[in-house]
Amino acid sequence: MGNKKRKRGERGTTHPRNKYFDNPPDFSVLASKYSTFAPYVFYSGDGRRPRIDWTDFNATRELTRVLLHHDHGLNWWIPDGQLCPTVPNRSNYIHWIEDLLSSDIIPKVQDDRNCIRGFDIGTGANCIYPLLGASLMGWKFVGSDVTDVAFEWAEKNVKSNPHLSQLIEIRRVNMETPSSSKEELNDEPGKYGQCKDVDFDNADAALIGPSPPSHLPVQPGIGKIYNGPPILVGVVKDGEKFDFCMCNPPFFETMEEAGLNPKTSCGGTMQEMVCPGGENAFITRIIEDSVQLRESFRWYTSMVGRKTNLKVLISKLWEVGATIVKTTDFVQGQTCRWGLAWSFLPLSKKMVPSHVAEKNNMSFMLEGLQRHQSAIDVLQSVQSYFCSIGASSKLDTASFNVDVTLSGEQCKSIMKTRSQNGNEQDIPISANYCSSQLNDMRLRVSVFQQIPGTLLVRGSLLQKEIPVSGAFSFVFQQLQEVLKSKFSKGTR
Repeated sequence: MGNKKRKRGERGTTHPRNKYFDNPPDFSVLASKYSTFAPYVFYSGDGRRPRIDWTDFNATRELTRVLLHHDHGLNWWIPDGQLCPTVPNRSNYIHWIEDLLSSDIIPKVQDDRNCIRGFDIGTGANCIYPLLGASLMGWKFVGSDVTDVAFEWAEKNVKSNPHLSQLIEIRRVNMETPSSSKEELNDEPGKYGQCKDVDFDNADAALIGPSPPSHLPVQPGIGKIYNGPPILVGVVKDGEKFDFCMCNPPFFETMEEAGLNPKTSCGGTMQEMVCPGGENAFITRIIEDSVQLRESFRWYTSMVGRKTNLKVLISKLWEVGATIVKTTDFVQGQTCRWGLAWSFLPLSKKMVPSHVAEKNNMSFMLEGLQRHQSAIDVLQSVQSYFCSIGASSKLDTASFNVDVTLSGEQCKSIMKTRSQNGNEQDIPISANYCSSQLNDMRLRVSVFQQIPGTLLVRGSLLQKEIPVSGAFSFVFQQLQEVLKSKFSKGTR
């Protein structure tokens, strides 16, 4: 039983302090304790594995309700159609912020406050982050929102938990308050950050500045300009200080785009899911506001839905003079999100990125898939590729991954192929990679749905002992070439 729990906990990047890291929710136990949840639970063919229908909003809402009550002692509810959060994933975000606050990268704020204070941008009717942050950490929160429904139900959820209500303030956003202007963005001309040896695929990557802009060309065009309600500027009061802000932004540009994932039903109104320009425009406005507010917050953070946007946003942060940027990833089922954090406070210690550490997680976006091509087709191609060179591979369609074991000779063969294709200079690799030093390599290849026609393909080393430096990068990038050649329609 314990092994099964551990295996499930390893499926994504669950934070080790997350309550569900080694003990995922047991639907059968919850169904036995909560009669309102029992009708939504059914069992697989063998009669042993309890499930719920993730496309049923009522089922996902009831699961969230009973988890918050059973594991956190919280009373909670939302009306039909409002965004229904997943508790394990939201807990990951809370614990990541805990890591940021406990880090000594930037100095701790010295003031009269004896409690951590956070700001939840767009708290929604669910008010999930303030409730979890107050319950798990004892933090104080201001949660902001713009709609009457969100304001009313967030307050109801706070008042339903009187033991925490003194820690949480729900603040209505004044729609008439002018939002910030892009004119303030570059208030420190010439102050840029350098992104050197950055591993975007490694959770908790840290990037530091400043340095000359020639080392990090800013990517063109972040998308449409945000013209919605105020986000931070105009909502944060004069003289207020916070340890952090957090945000689950509107990821999409249209409701049609938001509704294209048929595998889940978590609800969500237009205000929660959509804004012109999508998450790029929304998070860019948070960045613009942070330039004005600067040290009013120790850390500014947001969730990001697409990896391609993450890189653009990081470039923008260096452009405006952030002193440090940190990233992580959050995986829930088949959904992958990223965390982005930055600060304008001076660094309290110098951080030097490792130039020799081997990446043990890599990923890339596989775009341009045809309608008839699915994640399973990609996984089968992964398995076929490794089998074609004699490697051992095992496909798990339930978990959407392939576990691969490569011998030293098979690794060597792949690396020779990459070198012959002229790609060796792209990967740090020991000069004697063709020697007998190469050991067996065990890796896992997983796929996650992003948007229709696009998958995130992720590779992870499954062994503690690192192969020859760069070997895993060689193998995974060769797989990337193979898959893009087969599935991407001229998007390489």
